Amino acid sequence: MIREIDTKEIAEAIKDMCIAVNYKLSPDMEEKLSTAKETEVAPLGKKIIGQLLENLEIAETEQIPICQDTGMAVVFLEVGQDVHFTGEPIEDAVNAGVRAGYEEGYLRKSVVGDPILRVNTKDNTPAVIHYSIVPGSNVKITVGPKGFGSENMSRVFMLKPADGIEGVKNAILTAVSDAGPNACPPMVIGVGVGGTFEKAAIMAKEALVKHPEEDRPQWTKDLEEEMLERINGLGIGPGGLGGSTTALAVNVRSFATHIAGLPVAVNICCHVNRHMERTI
Repeated sequence: MIREIDTKEIAEAIKDMCIAVNYKLSPDMEEKLSTAKETEVAPLGKKIIGQLLENLEIAETEQIPICQDTGMAVVFLEVGQDVHFTGEPIEDAVNAGVRAGYEEGYLRKSVVGDPILRVNTKDNTPAVIHYSIVPGSNVKITVGPKGFGSENMSRVFMLKPADGIEGVKNAILTAVSDAGPNACPPMVIGVGVGGTFEKAAIMAKEALVKHPEEDRPQWTKDLEEEMLERINGLGIGPGGLGGSTTALAVNVRSFATHIAGLPVAVNICCHVNRHMERTI
């Protein structure tokens, strides 16, 4: 049965999500930071993580952004195939929600309308929107504003098939090592392996903001554990000032690929790994 959804409902949800996700870190990330404070071996690193947790408390209490870079809005829409949208076009509704959220939430507007001319759009639109059609009659919205201190440190590697899993590991370690303190560690590392050039990059972004699938290959889970340990062994530490907590998590997604290729994308995020989901 077809279900009609007015896109005003989508816009309203995205408005609320843009504000909420910038004022309060998601519970999973807050838990990882709290754990890191207990396990960090460097006194200075432990102090820095304590300051980050204090910052979270202030942001929630005062209703102000966790970070001054409130990001470029990235929105994933998983649309049930039995949904029929009514009202304004869905893309206009998404951008209306982002616009309202960044204005009403007093969030920094960081988007320029042209990458060369660099004129600020003054409302943080347009958003980057990823659509997928799924079974059912619901719309699942994931909002993940992305700051560019860490985004700028992200990489795509087009490896040869012969590079194999060791090549994937080296790519991840290279990206994180090159990022160093510039990505505002402790970081979260999203990794996409397979597909094509653009598919790997989208998977890496998804790995940051979405829970991983339960039925994914065992090698991706093993890779996450090994990479987290090896990245934390680099000694970059909180704030890039040394320590045992360079990353809070490594999340890997994979997809089929061509016989001649092995694309690997590494999307780095700082500890402010903002993400929120809502289903309509």
